[in-house]
Amino acid sequence: MNSTASTTSSNTPSYSALAEENALLREQLQVMQRQLDWFKKQLFGPKSEKQVFDLPGQDSLFASDDAPVPVQPPKNEKRTVKAYQRGTGKKQRDDDCLNDTGLRFTADVPVEVIEQLPPELTGPDADQYDIIGTKTTYRLAQRASSYVVLKCERPVFRRKGTDQKPVTTPAPFNVLDNSLADVSLLAGLLVDKFQFHLPLYRQHQRIQQAGITLSRSTLTNLVKRAIDLLRPIVDAQTDNVLRSRVLAMDETPIKAGHQGRAGPQKGKMKTGWFWPLYGDDDEVVFTYSNSRGRLHIEQVLNDQFSGTLISDGYAAYARYAAAQKGITHAQCWVHSRRCFVEAQKDHPEKATEALQQIAKLYQIEDTIKEKELTGEKKRQYRLDHAKPVVSGFFQWCRDQLGQGGLLPSEPLTKALNYVLGREASLTVFLENPDVQPDTNHLERALRPIPMGKKNWMFCWTELGAEHLGIIQSLISTCKLHDITPYTYLVDVLQRVSQHPASEVANLTPRLWKIRFAENPLRALIDPRHPDRQATQLTPVEVVHAH
Repeated sequence: MNSTASTTSSNTPSYSALAEENALLREQLQVMQRQLDWFKKQLFGPKSEKQVFDLPGQDSLFASDDAPVPVQPPKNEKRTVKAYQRGTGKKQRDDDCLNDTGLRFTADVPVEVIEQLPPELTGPDADQYDIIGTKTTYRLAQRASSYVVLKCERPVFRRKGTDQKPVTTPAPFNVLDNSLADVSLLAGLLVDKFQFHLPLYRQHQRIQQAGITLSRSTLTNLVKRAIDLLRPIVDAQTDNVLRSRVLAMDETPIKAGHQGRAGPQKGKMKTGWFWPLYGDDDEVVFTYSNSRGRLHIEQVLNDQFSGTLISDGYAAYARYAAAQKGITHAQCWVHSRRCFVEAQKDHPEKATEALQQIAKLYQIEDTIKEKELTGEKKRQYRLDHAKPVVSGFFQWCRDQLGQGGLLPSEPLTKALNYVLGREASLTVFLENPDVQPDTNHLERALRPIPMGKKNWMFCWTELGAEHLGIIQSLISTCKLHDITPYTYLVDVLQRVSQHPASEVANLTPRLWKIRFAENPLRALIDPRHPDRQATQLTPVEVVHAH
C-alpha cells in the first residue's frame, strides 16, 4: 500500500510544474486574445489612431515650459463651419455658390438651358404680356451610361475635268491604329478603373446597358495597349524620383496570377508586392515585384540614389542602407507610435504617456508649418524644441525597461525595444530639414492600391500588376499636382507618339503641367477640339420646355 501511494505521488505533477504550466497557458491566452482583438479591429473597428491629446491644448500637463504653445481662438469669436454659422441657425453659402442649393461647378461643365414658358406666354394672348425679368435655378442631372458613337464622314473628291484619282480625306488621328476606341474611351476606361476603382466587367455591363455590343476582352486589350504607350513616361519619372535627396519607400501586397515558364497558370494566385517611391518633387512611382526581399530594393535603387531613405521598420531597408555608401536611413515615427497604440489595452498609463510625448513632436511640426520655416531656420527650430523632447522620450523608454517587471512577450516591452533599436534612424529628421518625421505622405499616395483591392481584388497576371503600377504612378502624381487625370491622359496618349523620345520627361505630370496644361490636346468628342469648331453647337444647349 505504501508503494502504491508512493507511485501515485510520483506521477502527480508538482505544484511548481502546475504553476509553470498555468503561467504558460495564460501567456498563450493573452497572445491569442491580442490577435483576436487585432482581427476584430480590422473587420469592424476604426482604423484611426487619433488620440484626445493630439488635439491643440490637450497636453498642457505634460508640456515643458519652453514648448511651443498652440494658438487658441478667442472665446467670443464665432467659428465658421462649412454650410453653417453657429449662433444664427441659418445656413451660410460660399460666394461661389450659384443659389441656395449650394451647387458650384467650373466653366468646362456642360450646361443645358431649359426655358420654362407658362401658357400665358405661348397662347394667343402672348403679346399682351411683357417679360420683366428671369429667375434662375440650378439642378444637377445625370445621363445614364453616356457613350457616343462618332460617325466620321470623310469626303472623297477629285478635281473637275481631270482624270486624277479620287482623294479620300484622311481620318482623324487615333491613338491606336485600326482600333474602334477613341482616345476619350481609353482615358475613360483608365480613370474609371484606376482612379475610381470600377472593374472592367462593370464598365462592360454599363456599355451593354447603353445599347453597345462589345466583348469584355476587347476592353482588357484596349487598357493594356494604352498603358504600354505610357511606360516611357513612367520610366522618365522614375529617373527623376531616384535623383531625389530624400526618398520615401514602402511596400504593399497585391494578389496576382502566377506567371510560370509556360505562361500564366490559370487559377494560380500568389502574393506580389508594390514598392512605391516618393521623391522630392511630389512624384510617386509604383514598382512591382513578386517578392518582398531586399533584392528588389537593390534592383530599383540600382546605385542611382544617394541621400536619405525614409521607410517603416522593415529590416530590409536598414540592411540595404547599411551596405551602401552615401545613404542615410531614417525611419517613421508614426510606425513607432503605432506600437504604443497596440500596447494601450494592457498598459494604458505608460502607453498613453509615451503617446503624449510623441504628440509633442507633431505639435512642434505644426508650428513649423504655421511659421513656414524652411532650410536652416527649420533645422534650428527642431534642434531647439524637438531634440529635447526626443532625448527625453528615449531616456524614458530606457527607464521603463530598467525598472523591470515587464515580460518580453508584452506589447509594451516590444514597443520600447522597437523604438530603442531604431534610435539613430528616428533622430535623422532633427539634423536634416528636408526629412519628414514620418512616411504619411507616402502612405496617402499608396492608398489607391488597397482601396482598389476592395473592388477588383487581384490582377489576373503579373504583367497586369506591372500595368497597374504604371498607370497608378501617373494618376497618383496627377492628383498630387492638382491635375485632372482624364484631361492629362487624353493629352499624353495623343502626344506621346509625336513627342521626341529624348524629351519624354516633359510628359510627366509635373512638367506637363508647366508646358502643356494651358492648351492640352482634346478628344474628338470634346466641343473644343479644333476639327469640330466649325460645326459644333455651343457648349450651352437650349431646350424649350412648355
